[in-house]
Amino acid sequence: MDWSLLGCGANGHVTFAPDEPELRGRLNVTAREGAAWRCLRCGTFVIGEPTSSGPVSAAPRVRRGKELRSAFILRLFAVERFLRAIVFGALAIAIWRFSLSRLSIEAAYDQMLPAVRSLLRELGFNVNHNRLLGLIQHAFKLNPHTLGLLALAAGAYAVIEIIEAVGLWLLKRWGEYFAMIATSIGIPYEIYDLTAKVTWLRLLAFTINVALVVYLVVTKRLFGVRGGKKAYEARLRSASILQAEIDALAAEEATRAEQAAQAEEAAQAEEAAQAEEAAQAEEAAQAEESEQAGEATHAGGAARDHEGARAAAPGPHRGQAGQPGPAGAPNQPEQPAAAQTAGLTDRANGPPAPGRAEPGRTDLPRQADTARGPDQPTDAAATNSSAAE
Repeated sequence: MDWSLLGCGANGHVTFAPDEPELRGRLNVTAREGAAWRCLRCGTFVIGEPTSSGPVSAAPRVRRGKELRSAFILRLFAVERFLRAIVFGALAIAIWRFSLSRLSIEAAYDQMLPAVRSLLRELGFNVNHNRLLGLIQHAFKLNPHTLGLLALAAGAYAVIEIIEAVGLWLLKRWGEYFAMIATSIGIPYEIYDLTAKVTWLRLLAFTINVALVVYLVVTKRLFGVRGGKKAYEARLRSASILQAEIDALAAEEATRAEQAAQAEEAAQAEEAAQAEEAAQAEEAAQAEESEQAGEATHAGGAARDHEGARAAAPGPHRGQAGQPGPAGAPNQPEQPAAAQTAGLTDRANGPPAPGRAEPGRTDLPRQADTARGPDQPTDAAATNSSAAE
């Protein structure tokens, strides 16, 4: 049985138009007949204006499926509690009136007792062991104070049953707790009555009370059973069509936010990669510049070393004494004219003493003169003769 459709068939559809645009668009569609709004109970789209509108916080709380079945069962228990309240309320009124006019009632009972006894005998009841007549006769023996207490107790029990019935009928959480506690208190006394004597009325009352307590504790998760109130409310939200749409909208927004965050992270990563590439390119350019500067420095140092080596090296030797180096030879200093004159004067005066080196001459020309032989005049002799002339 689809309890949601049954509820809509009995009470009509429940449609709601939220003020939030995105959520509003998820609850209505446009048909040929006009705008249709989704029923929050059965989930079908109903053509026409919504039954209510406003912010999401003002949306009606609609029970669906199992909650409708539970509401039906609780209201059956509420009806049973109403009947008990009526019975015990009537009993309290009767005891109270009996306490006020006990004498007249006792006289009327004694007057009617013979007829009642004969009627019971004809029906087959044993008048001497009839429990009802025994209770009535015992009530006549009670004092007014005891009768007042009995009337007060019956009235209090009727009030308790009315509170239970109202709470269960309105499907309130406090009514469920109150009904469970009040019913549990009376179970030990009912067990005692059953141990004394088992009757169908006592057995039926005991079965109803135990079933109510177990049902409330298990299905309504009272006193923390099966997760308690949080689990119960979570189950209600999971069954709500409006809450499902709200959760779906929140999931979509979360997905969009996550995608935006991922895109931003990708953009930041790309920027970081570009910055790293630029830094690497700059480092490579700096390294290349440094390398070129080092090569230039090295080349300059080598040139300076080469120039220094050339400056420190001695000039080229003359081929023979008194003969200048080859024409056009670089870096060959010429002898001063005074030195040349001095040399010619020494040559005119005669050959130098043995072991004395002639200025401006080396041993190589002397060895060369020796190698020429005795018949060939040396350059020195030719020079001296030219000087003598």
